[in-house]
Amino acid sequence: MKRLDGQVALVIGAGTVGGGWGNGKACAMQFARDGAKVVCVDLDAALAEEAAAEIRAEGYEAISLAGNATKSADMKAAVDAAVQTYGRLDSMVNNVGIVVRGGVVELSEEDWDRAFAVNLKSAFLSMKHAIPAMIANGGGSIINISSISSLKYLNKPYVAYYSTKAAMNHMTRVTAAEYASKQVRVNAILPGLMDTPMARISAEKNWGATPEKMAEYWDKRAAQVPMGWLGDAFDIARAAVFFASTDARWVTGQCLVVDGGTTLGL
Repeated sequence: MKRLDGQVALVIGAGTVGGGWGNGKACAMQFARDGAKVVCVDLDAALAEEAAAEIRAEGYEAISLAGNATKSADMKAAVDAAVQTYGRLDSMVNNVGIVVRGGVVELSEEDWDRAFAVNLKSAFLSMKHAIPAMIANGGGSIINISSISSLKYLNKPYVAYYSTKAAMNHMTRVTAAEYASKQVRVNAILPGLMDTPMARISAEKNWGATPEKMAEYWDKRAAQVPMGWLGDAFDIARAAVFFASTDARWVTGQCLVVDGGTTLGL
């Protein structure tokens, strides 16, 4: 018997820009492989459908939906789609985020507001609409994808990203406390230095890591990890499955660091 048999999962940010496996797409696939029916939501309809199509190609059930995670109506529509299509909602992964470069002096007010809308308001809105549906079903599990940058400075001027992820951690804890009696569990995963398409795009955009220099840049990145190598999206996905499963039935309000030991130097 698979760990998520009978579950219906909603993954916000299931698409991967640039192909390959980002955290959201990997979560969607791993949930399906572990028995869940999956609703894949992304701002880009084509990327959402790409994730759902790959799940169906392996013989599992999935649908896709375009949705802007910063819009309340879109998040309500995503929850409604899960309930209307599959009859319930058991788990949800919030995997929406952007990185904007700059400290408090250099960063524009517009970029600060945009980061908070995409990285934090998105989780607020999705939980706002998902929690009532989970309560109606007797409970559920919400997994917010945060970052180790919520805990420590990573030698990059990303003040808005750090701040939004730190706020996400505490929003996770207080929401877990508020809804524990309703059997809705809320936890966060804090990925470390990853090898994902988003990480590579960020390295190119923000730090000039050209494709020719990427291997060298990635070697330096891996050297910062005590285990000596970079995690991939399925390392995050397997942690998310744990939180969604009955193995974590008495676990709520936790921020699980998945980083190969990087934050041990805190």
